[in-house]
Amino acid sequence: MKITDIKAEKVRIELTAPFRVAFAEINYSENLLLKIRTDEGIDGYGEAAPMPFVTGETIDSVISVINLLRPGLIGMNPMDIEKIHERMDSCIYGNSSAKCAVDLSMYDLMGKFMGQPVYKLLGGYSNRVQNDITIGINTPELMAEEARQHVLRDGFHILKIKAGIHPEEDIRAMHLIREAVGPHIRLRVDANQGYTASDAVYALQEFKKAGIEAVEQCLPYWDFEGSAYVRSKVSGIRIMLDESIHNHLDAARACKNGCADILNIKLMKCGGLFRASQINAIAEAFGVTCMVGCMMETKLATTAGVSLVAAKKNITEADCDSFLFYADEQTGMTGGFTRENDIFTLLDAPGFGLDISF
Repeated sequence: MKITDIKAEKVRIELTAPFRVAFAEINYSENLLLKIRTDEGIDGYGEAAPMPFVTGETIDSVISVINLLRPGLIGMNPMDIEKIHERMDSCIYGNSSAKCAVDLSMYDLMGKFMGQPVYKLLGGYSNRVQNDITIGINTPELMAEEARQHVLRDGFHILKIKAGIHPEEDIRAMHLIREAVGPHIRLRVDANQGYTASDAVYALQEFKKAGIEAVEQCLPYWDFEGSAYVRSKVSGIRIMLDESIHNHLDAARACKNGCADILNIKLMKCGGLFRASQINAIAEAFGVTCMVGCMMETKLATTAGVSLVAAKKNITEADCDSFLFYADEQTGMTGGFTRENDIFTLLDAPGFGLDISF
């Protein structure tokens, strides 16, 4: 099987409402869908969801990188995934979401060629995933009401709560949310690099009183030492790293130096499923569990992320919920997985099992 053609299409995804985090307000997303054709008549689909403040890319830079990579990829065998990553890395540094689009296309092709769903290729541990849902920053009262609706109306049992602008307001929000949803709903916080080390220690001690189980990326992405310090000062609450973890080397540094209890793997941030599996393997060797998170992705990349969670025993958490905030939840695609409340069940169709055409 050889790659014969690569086609890219830019799509704009509208959100139902603005989504606020510590460093930005997001109203829409511009993504790139990729179709890779082969001489076997099989097409594989991938996606790039760039985010300048996380991956350092824009939609236009992704298009340029795909055009740069195209000549070197034509003629390669999609089964040779490590060689394909070597080729991309030798061609250009970084640009992880562009490389992710290629990577996902390769896995879709491999699954279709072998007649197997991608989660089986990755490990096949399960086909079902319990997912969380994210609450953006707002007034504490509105955040508590949103949390209550997600639990009572939508059937979610795990909430991820954005924070990181004002520690005192964050603390008040956590207590109001706990009161709104009761004692049995799992709560975790994402500060998106918004705290100083001293603020983090103070906030986490207070979060514990509201039954928060984990806090993600308290400090700037570069501050591994600070994360280890916070972790040493606060017990009974797990420390997760996200923006700090872009590749297997970051994972090794974080695990070796006791910086985290959980690593948040994002396909767009690390370059796809092949690199994500490397990060998980390193974490597992150190006794550190993983979560798979997401950027502003369509159902295509979401299916890839859910496939990785299902496939790997060490990936214990899923934060693959971005598609739930779109005006079109399916983002023009059917298949991939079904959703019943917070349980996502992958289909056993070959590849990602999505109905896509462009």
